[in-house]
This record gives sequence, C-alpha cells and structure tokens, in this order.
Amino acid sequence: MIGKALRRGRSRSEMTFLEHVEDLRRSVMRVAVVFALGFLGCLVFYKEIPAFLQLPLEWAKASSPSMASFGQLREFTFMGVWNVLMYTAAAGGLGLASPVFLYELARFIGPALTDREKRGLIPFCVGALVLFVSGALLAFLFLTPMSIVTWHHFATGMGLATDWQGSDYYGFVVMMSLLTGIALQFPLALIILMWLELVRPVTLLRSWRGMLFGIVVLAAVVTPIGDPLTLGLLSGILFVLYLAAVGVGRVLVRRKRLARGDTAEPEDDDRRDDGDEDDGRSDGPRDDPAPTRPGADLRPLD
Repeated sequence: MIGKALRRGRSRSEMTFLEHVEDLRRSVMRVAVVFALGFLGCLVFYKEIPAFLQLPLEWAKASSPSMASFGQLREFTFMGVWNVLMYTAAAGGLGLASPVFLYELARFIGPALTDREKRGLIPFCVGALVLFVSGALLAFLFLTPMSIVTWHHFATGMGLATDWQGSDYYGFVVMMSLLTGIALQFPLALIILMWLELVRPVTLLRSWRGMLFGIVVLAAVVTPIGDPLTLGLLSGILFVLYLAAVGVGRVLVRRKRLARGDTAEPEDDDRRDDGDEDDGRSDGPRDDPAPTRPGADLRPLD
C-alpha cells in the first residue's frame, strides 16, 4: 500500500529512487513470506518430510547388497535432532520460494529493459528454473545414492563399521541437491554473458582446457564426499552443458547482431578494425614536394 501511495498511479518505469527501494523491500518481503510458509509447512509435516529425504538411502540399500545390513539413522544429541528439523524445513522453504524469487527479480528489473529484452528475459527465467529443478532431481535420484554406495564400499573395504548420524545425512542430501541445482545454472550464466557480448563464443571454445579444470573444481565443491565416480559423472554432465551453452550462445549472438545490421560473427569486427588501421597507414602524410628556386614561377612581362 505504501508503494502504491508513493507512485500515485504512475507506471513502475517512472518511479523515483526511494520508490524503487520501497518496491524492492516489498519484493523481498513477498519472497520471505513464501519461504516462511514452506518452512512452517515442513515443520508441520515433520514426520513425512524426513521419510521423503530418506529415499536416496533406501535406493542405495536396494542397489547394493552390501548395504542390506545398514541400520537406521541415529542421532546422539538434542541439537542434532534440531538440525535435522532445520535442514528439512529449509529445503522445503527454498524449494517453494525459488519460483517466487525468479518472478520478483524479473518484475523488479523489468522497467529498465526494452520490450525486446523483456521478451528475451522470459526464456532465461524459465531456463533457470528448469535447470535448477533438473540439477536437484539429478542429485536426489542418482548422485546421492551413488555417493552413499561408494562411501559404504570404501568403509567396508577398510573394515570400518559405520553409523550415519541423521543430521549429517539430511544435511548431505539437502546440500547436494541445492548445490547441484545451482551448479547447473553455470551454462545459463555463460549464455547470458555471450548474449550481452561480454565474452565471445569462440573465446570460450578455445579455453576449453581451463573450463574443464574449473568444472572439475566446481564439481568437487558440489559433491561433499568427492568420490571419483560421482565427481566424474557430474563433471562430464557440466562439460557437455558447457559445450551446448557455447553453441546456443553463438546462435543467439548471430541473430542479435544480424537484427541490428552488424556482421554475423564478432570476429569480423576485428578484421574490419585491422583494415581501417591499414588504410590509415596508407593514407598517411605524403612527402613534401621539392622546393623550387625563388622566382622560378615568375614570367617576364610583355
């Protein structure tokens, strides 16, 4: 109501700085309210949510005979039980608030964009949401059970009897899903950089060795256990998405440049600049003509 009273019927593109600050506060409050609803909802269903998060552990037990004797999750401290509740509630709140966050972000920066940029923003928002959900599902359905089986295999080979604390397990599942979902935003970030022409597709493609190293480091950060199988699988998926992002970014850049009347490839600008420099050198100052003898151009009077 305060924001509407300040605007007094004007459009959002005509708002002053303080009005934008007020509008930002309202957007943050809406996201916080949705997060709080998801958080409280998970606390209400505190029995069902942990059972859902235990599915990767059950799948790991079903896929590995050596884990058939793996007991139930244990927790030895009161704060550990509290941490389990907080992990599950935070996961529900973030999952429910993420679409609202994307909508509020697009709505807030919308007045600063042209109509064409607004239309282009919609696929990026949808793509960000799809990639995040895909990454979370990838971690929940495949990477997490695979990591559990690998961890148990090494522990058994070392002759160690292990009991997994509930707080450690739930924290592992939640962080694995969230970080993998965030990591899959990496190719979308590359597409945005290429679309804004801050980096060229050819430059990214030539730097594939450095990108591969960075992807492996990112995958090692995302996978808390860091076992070779999960690390290699996630690194391979991110590298394929990196190559796909370069291809998509090249198509978008070509279309954008042709629409504004430029050449299709950004490298053509460098060739044109080099040609202009060569022309400038060829059109440089010429040698002065040889001096003439004083009075040579004077003709005698008749």
